[in-house]
Amino acid sequence: MAISVVMPALEMAQETGKLVSWKKKTGENVKKGELLLEVETDKAVVEIEAAADGILGGISAQVGDVVPVGQTIAWLLKQGEVPPAASAPTQTGRTGAAAPQATASAPAAASSAPVASAGPVQISPKARRLAKEHGVDVAKIKGTGPGGEIVAEDVLAAKGAAAAPAAPAPAPVARPAAVAQAPADIGPLTSIGKIMAERTTQSWTTAPHFFLSREVDCTELVAARRRLGHEIERTRGVKLTYTDLLTAIVAQALRKHPRMNASWTGEAIKANADVNVGLAMAVTDAVVVGVVPNTDAMNLGDIASRRRDLTERARTNKLAPADITGATFTISNLGMYHVDSFTAIIVPPQAGILAVGAMKDRLVPIMGGVAVKPMMTITLSCDHRVLDGARGAMFMHDLVEAVTDADRRVS
Repeated sequence: MAISVVMPALEMAQETGKLVSWKKKTGENVKKGELLLEVETDKAVVEIEAAADGILGGISAQVGDVVPVGQTIAWLLKQGEVPPAASAPTQTGRTGAAAPQATASAPAAASSAPVASAGPVQISPKARRLAKEHGVDVAKIKGTGPGGEIVAEDVLAAKGAAAAPAAPAPAPVARPAAVAQAPADIGPLTSIGKIMAERTTQSWTTAPHFFLSREVDCTELVAARRRLGHEIERTRGVKLTYTDLLTAIVAQALRKHPRMNASWTGEAIKANADVNVGLAMAVTDAVVVGVVPNTDAMNLGDIASRRRDLTERARTNKLAPADITGATFTISNLGMYHVDSFTAIIVPPQAGILAVGAMKDRLVPIMGGVAVKPMMTITLSCDHRVLDGARGAMFMHDLVEAVTDADRRVS
């Protein structure tokens, strides 16, 4: 039996995926688990493995195509088997239910008069949220997604059509003879860049952010790196970074403060059993969050190895779906760019993100005197729907205490 290859849904809010490349050609044998294609989502370019053995055939999506989630794009066939005829896109089961499809035995319609829908409106979670925010009646929208599903673009188009007033064409405006040209390196955003812009705007405009900052004495953090770095580099072949140390410290603080490790579901607070620290990493035109799963249960060498692996695969667009999903808290470190301090935007549905600035020697008053200490500014962004100021402050207090005692606590 032919097995369909569909555009995968790698997260709940995903509606489409962009086909980056096929790793096999039509007619080639494919083994289960072999790399079959690459897909670009809002977070990264991810590699998709074959779900079964077979011969690749019936490819219907080409490189560069943006395909709705659940739509069949190819088939895995047995020897001599022919690809099935095109059918309706596979339902993703994310939201709603599709109206019943007409069968071969159903009588033809007697007239072209409108017919009421036979089922509830099929709409993606993102489109439903946008419709609610902008007061758009989804019953009046014709979906363009798989199976007639209403997607975000349909809602935005309906909103724009309703908001656009009828107006006479504007009078011609005189333009200067010469128009400055944009620099050559500025061009259209990739789909990752576009959706990153959309997601950060969504987070900033819907999540009530508040911020807490602390100055941290990093003397013990420096000592811990000096004490542990050589052994980890010798046994793991990776250099220990301050990000690795902070990841380990943050993970333990999150275990102690479960509300900071929680998520906002849209209606309630969800407690997360696992502590999965995400690391913000810059890639071309965007930022991705690589995940260190079960961070609080990992030793420092494991964290360092995982961080290096994520960084290398992010730079070469080789991240797998599991590498970018499931983070419960994020660290964004711009210290290597000599940024003193900054505030970061929360990654939904997480409740917080820690912005880490550069470590610099500063004069610090100590018991009536002055000393030079390696100091760093950290800023915590919190979602006020999940945390109040006191909870955020307690988390920061324990985090700072752990950093200032890092040489004893981290191993």
